[in-house]
Amino acid sequence: MLCESNMSVVYPTLLLCVYGFFSNLRPSEPFFTAYLMGPDKNLTETQVVNEIYPAWTYSYLVLLFPIFLATDYLCYKPVLVLQATSLVVTYVMLLKVNGIRAMQLLEFFFGLATASDVAYYSYIYSVVEPAHYQRVTGYCRSITLFGSAAGSLIGQLLLSVAKVQLLHLVIVTLTAAAVAFVAPWFLPMPKRSLFFHKSSEAVEERSQGSNTALLRKAEDSESKVPLNTQDAFTIPRSSEAGNHKRGLVHVLRLLFEDFLHCYRCRPLLAWSLWWALATCGYFQVINYVQPLWENIRPSHDYEIYNGYVETLSTLLGALAALLVGYLPVCWALWGELVLCVLSLLMAVCVFVMDTLRNIWLCYSSYIVFRATYMLLITVATYQIAANLNMQRYALVFGVNTFVALLLQTLLTIVVVDSAGLGLDVFTQFLIYGCYFAVISMVFLLAGLCKLASKRRSKQEVLADSPAETESDSPPISGAVS
Repeated sequence: MLCESNMSVVYPTLLLCVYGFFSNLRPSEPFFTAYLMGPDKNLTETQVVNEIYPAWTYSYLVLLFPIFLATDYLCYKPVLVLQATSLVVTYVMLLKVNGIRAMQLLEFFFGLATASDVAYYSYIYSVVEPAHYQRVTGYCRSITLFGSAAGSLIGQLLLSVAKVQLLHLVIVTLTAAAVAFVAPWFLPMPKRSLFFHKSSEAVEERSQGSNTALLRKAEDSESKVPLNTQDAFTIPRSSEAGNHKRGLVHVLRLLFEDFLHCYRCRPLLAWSLWWALATCGYFQVINYVQPLWENIRPSHDYEIYNGYVETLSTLLGALAALLVGYLPVCWALWGELVLCVLSLLMAVCVFVMDTLRNIWLCYSSYIVFRATYMLLITVATYQIAANLNMQRYALVFGVNTFVALLLQTLLTIVVVDSAGLGLDVFTQFLIYGCYFAVISMVFLLAGLCKLASKRRSKQEVLADSPAETESDSPPISGAVS
């Protein structure tokens, strides 16, 4: 029985790791802009930056919520197959087709693949027991970072050492995507999901959690919500037990009620706000940094080292994420001020990339920027997830990502898209630097307000203490006869 249980964990985890590694092994990705603007595609910088790249942002935003629901309704595996298919289509198009419209369609398929990441990161929870969640999550997330770093390094070595053409990097990437395409087909099909398909055990646990929540005394409702309990919805047991397969309207209502419940928690709201704001700016920087590098050091005139930079930034970011658990910081008290300082560091990095226009300083600033974001997003993930059950985890991170994409879409329409201002890449990065500076100021004010509130609370406690002592002491009977 024990061996059978271990195999039920090892087999899907191994397949997911194979899929995660090869789907992220993309040697062509650090040189994507150089490839589009080179002789193979012969597109201009304006066409690439202002017309083609925005299509990914729009596609990702539009597809995220439908894919989120489809992932749960279809029980994960079909969406993983769809993601693998989308990646193959993306790189076949990158290899074979030409023109702006074709590249915009390519970005749509890549947006579909990106939106389907939710299936990769949530599938494992439907086929293994909760006791294995932490371990298998670590495996799956680590292997994607390793695949990304390995892909960037292979691309740079093939370009610098083997002197291959950029076209050959696309072929290697397509080959890796084809290998990844095979893995999802052999994954076991889950029999349950978070929202649409509930197991009888989950319904029982949820009903017990709901009944317990009704009896629990609320404590400090303004700043603390017991988000790690199952009390999201108080639904009669009979209605759930009779039908484990729920309808769309029912699921949407439950999601909305859970949304309102979660975001009443002030600490969660603060970390989620930073998540959404910073992720929006981070996406913009990493999406458009290659055109910036291309302007500073054109690939047709000089040898470029984008692959080394992406590899180093990914590995340092992963290391920073690992070190988070060892940082001696009281996040509950100093979290906002730490976010302020490190957001300011990210702003400085963007300003350095934009204004000094030295490729080595630009590379170095990008590495620091990306590592800082990965460190902070890991802290934010931990702070949010620490008090969330798995169901709310999916909802909150989905909402945070959606808000980030909504903000990114607005920023793209106004700043990047040719239908908007259509600014050049240097002006764009000046705006992104200011954007992170504004984030820093927001959390500076939030941090100062929290410290002032804490100090005021302590003073009130100290002021009340003598009065309580005096009123509680027995009266002095000093009458002398």
